[in-house]
Amino acid sequence: MKKILGVLMIMVCACVLVPMAKAQVSTWPNKPIRLVIPFPPGGGTDTLSRLVANALTQTTTWTFVPDNRPGAGGTIGIAEVAKASPTGYELVTGQRDNVAVAPWLYKSVTYDPRRDLMAIAHMAIVPLVIVVPASSPFQNINELIASAKRAPETIKYGSPGSGTTAHLAAEMISGAAGSKLLHVPYKGSNAALVDTIAGNVDMMISSVPSVMAQIRAGTVRALAVTSSIRSTSLPNVPTVAESGFQQVDISTWYGLFAPAKTPKVIVDRINAEVNRILAQPSVIQAIHEQGAEVRPMSVPQFSRFVESDYLKWKEVVKTLGAALE
Repeated sequence: MKKILGVLMIMVCACVLVPMAKAQVSTWPNKPIRLVIPFPPGGGTDTLSRLVANALTQTTTWTFVPDNRPGAGGTIGIAEVAKASPTGYELVTGQRDNVAVAPWLYKSVTYDPRRDLMAIAHMAIVPLVIVVPASSPFQNINELIASAKRAPETIKYGSPGSGTTAHLAAEMISGAAGSKLLHVPYKGSNAALVDTIAGNVDMMISSVPSVMAQIRAGTVRALAVTSSIRSTSLPNVPTVAESGFQQVDISTWYGLFAPAKTPKVIVDRINAEVNRILAQPSVIQAIHEQGAEVRPMSVPQFSRFVESDYLKWKEVVKTLGAALE
């Protein structure tokens, strides 16, 4: 009898909860959406995240609350959203660093992007750029590497954090050149940029949006970009391949993610609205001015893209022997 009553209670709860869940989805969003930005204010991730959120606010009735949650190469913010309830009110900006690379680098990473995250919308792709202080004697990447060869570990480079794509790019360049650079990790690109301008580090590698304003202002000088072709935002800056490092071809990307099991209707709606604003000339121009390129994708396309990149970086990390504690 008790078993029968238990089964009946479960059936009753299901009959009540399923319509409630459907009603919540149909009225989404009826409150502000929290957008976790896993790096500090002022960097490339922060800038692009707020740009997209502001554009969405202008074209929909949605309200976003940006929440910077920096630390551990961008993994703290990702982990927080990966554990959140899949209601559509918790989103996070993910990128190659914390989605495709970090899970292979850090034993301490608690999330599996394929199991715990829902890929929603691809926002932009950007090359990395190597910059030096305006007062630096280095006029190109070959001069810098030559100095590093003469005196290993005397050339200090800043990055947005250990395990980021910028960190791995620098290690790939120094490995290809047979030199040794000294890594100085920061909690985000903005802090690294401040020290680069001041000359406390000899060079910095970061995404183009993070340093574009200072390149234009002349406080730092761009030596090379790490993509296979020149950046449309920095057409006069050579690629590292042009400087002799053919093995290096690294860009980073930015996209919106939600906790796994977020309702498909919500995911599809967010994707459609993001792709709608990414087609607006004003948004395209604003993203280009940040040194990024617009790359709209459907939900299945973005999911396949993330899966492919995740598996690719497993092999890269293994080859570099770069796993970290």
